[in-house]
Amino acid sequence: MEVENLIESFSEFKEVKNIDRETMMNILQDVFKSVLAKKYEEQGDFDVIINVDKGDLEIWKNRTVVEDGSVEYPISQISLSEALRIEDDYEIGEEVSEQVSFEEEFGRRQVLSIRQHLMARISDQHRDELMKRYEDRIGEIIHGEVYQIWRNEILLQDDEGNDLSLPKDQQIPKDFFKKGENVRAVIKEVNLKNNKANIVLSRIAPEFIMRLFEQEVPEVFDGIITIKDVVRVPGERAKVAVESYDDRIDPVGACVGMKGSRIHGIVRELRNENIDVINYTTNNQLLIQRSLSPAKVTSMDILEEESRVKVYLKPDQVSLAIGRGGNNIKLAGKLSGYEIDVY
Repeated sequence: MEVENLIESFSEFKEVKNIDRETMMNILQDVFKSVLAKKYEEQGDFDVIINVDKGDLEIWKNRTVVEDGSVEYPISQISLSEALRIEDDYEIGEEVSEQVSFEEEFGRRQVLSIRQHLMARISDQHRDELMKRYEDRIGEIIHGEVYQIWRNEILLQDDEGNDLSLPKDQQIPKDFFKKGENVRAVIKEVNLKNNKANIVLSRIAPEFIMRLFEQEVPEVFDGIITIKDVVRVPGERAKVAVESYDDRIDPVGACVGMKGSRIHGIVRELRNENIDVINYTTNNQLLIQRSLSPAKVTSMDILEEESRVKVYLKPDQVSLAIGRGGNNIKLAGKLSGYEIDVY
C-alpha cells in the first residue's frame, strides 16, 4: 500500500470518528514510533512528521556521532567518518538526522500492523471521549431512538449514532416500545463492557421525575421551587416533596398547574403513575401527615428513638393510608424517614 493511500485512509477514519486533527496527528505519530521501536527493540530514535491534509509522511532517523570503530548500535550510532561524508562539519557527540524512505522501513506486514494499531488507538480514543462526555451528564435526560429490542434490554441510539442501553430492570413495568420510537430516560451510569463504552439509561430513577419536573415547570427549572425528595414505586405511585423560596408562590399549585396541566404530561410519560406533590416541611409530624395523603390523620405518636410513628385514623381512612399494594404507606415511610404503624 502506498503511503498516500495509507494516510488518506487514516484521514477518512478521522472524519468517521469525529477526532480533531491534532489528536489524529499525535495518534499517528505514536503508532509509527511504536512500530519502529518494536522493529529496532527501542534502540532507534526516529521523528515521524505527518501532514494528514496533504497525505505527506516523513521519517527521520537520528543517530549520534561516535569515534570510528566504536559503533555498537548502527540504528542509533554513526561513525565520525560516515557522518563527515554526509556533512563535513560534524563532531563526536552531535546528532545526525537523515530522512529515510517509507518503503525501506516498512514492508507490507508492517503497514497492516500500523493500520490495525491505528484503528485500535482511534477506537480507544473515541470510546474514552464518549465515556467522559456521558459521565459528565449522569442524571440528565436524554432522547434516544429505539434501535434493537431484546428480552432483557433495549438498545437506543443518540443523535450521533452512539449506542445507549436501557435494561429491562430500568424500565417502567408498563413500558412498551417499538423500533424507531423516540424514548426519554436519564443517564444512570457509564462503564466498560467488552472494552466498549456502556451507557446505561434509567426510567425508574428518582432523577427521571426530577428532570421531567424541570422540563414541565419553569419555576423548578429556574430554581424558585426546589424538589427536596422523590420516592416512587415505578409505574404505580410517586411522592414528590417540593419547597418554594418565594412565599408568594405555592409550590404544589405551580407543579400541578391549572387543572393539572403541568403534571399531566409527566404522568403520561410515566405510564399513568400517580404522583402526589407534597409541600416539604422540617416539622416531622406535619411531613408524616402530608406524606400519608390522601388519607386524613386523626392523631399520631412519634417514637423518635425507634424512628417509628403510631398513626391513628378513622376506619374509612385506613385503606387510603395503606394504598394499593401497601404503596402509599411504604412511600410515606421512605419520604418521612419513619416506620409507620396504622391504628
